[in-house]
Amino acid sequence: MRIPIDEPKWKIWLSYLFEIHIESSSSELNNNLHVSLKNGRYQLCTDNAIYSYGDLYDNFYKSFQKLKWRPNEKAEVLILGFGLASVPLIMEIFFSEKMYFTGVEADESVIELASNYALPYLKNPVEIRYADAYGFLMTNETKFDCIIMDVFIDDQVPEEFEEPEFLEGLSESLNEDGLIMYNRLAFSKADKSKTLNFYENYFKKVFKEGTYLDVGGNFMLINDKKFLKA
Repeated sequence: MRIPIDEPKWKIWLSYLFEIHIESSSSELNNNLHVSLKNGRYQLCTDNAIYSYGDLYDNFYKSFQKLKWRPNEKAEVLILGFGLASVPLIMEIFFSEKMYFTGVEADESVIELASNYALPYLKNPVEIRYADAYGFLMTNETKFDCIIMDVFIDDQVPEEFEEPEFLEGLSESLNEDGLIMYNRLAFSKADKSKTLNFYENYFKKVFKEGTYLDVGGNFMLINDKKFLKA
């Protein structure tokens, strides 16, 4: 299944040869946001990080390939750090079940770009909440079947999303047998060291059955190893 793109065919073909700039934007949170067409997909980047890349957002695509979790009928999915909706687009590729997405995004410019380049292609209902993900979770009273943690400012996870209180909030917002996927950088030796320290000393204290997947440049922290394929 290929995610549809509303661009001329010639431009899509050329994007397999070189990256084509589509639009630039900026905000208080991100000085430089760039939407480009690359390999037939819209890509959202900052100067140092890729925020979204359609079904080629490999850290999640590869993770879903290694998981045996399947959503319940009409599953509620929370996405903290919505970007250009790569995660719900990928989930629609993997799962045929009806899902309801709630996307939390603190950058109004990103929401505007998502509205232009991603939301028209989603088949399942999605509600976008313009809010800080930390504050949203700390006041949330809804239970979700899947929570995706994908909050970055450029290439860094803000410190408040590493605090025990936030992890407890993730746990309390999850339905029984629900899935948590927490995206972390693991590109450099320093990235891996920081992520493994967070995993061992913080994540595992809340999610005692947790594990992680090495998806090449990122580690995906999972709340329960039972979700991994044998």
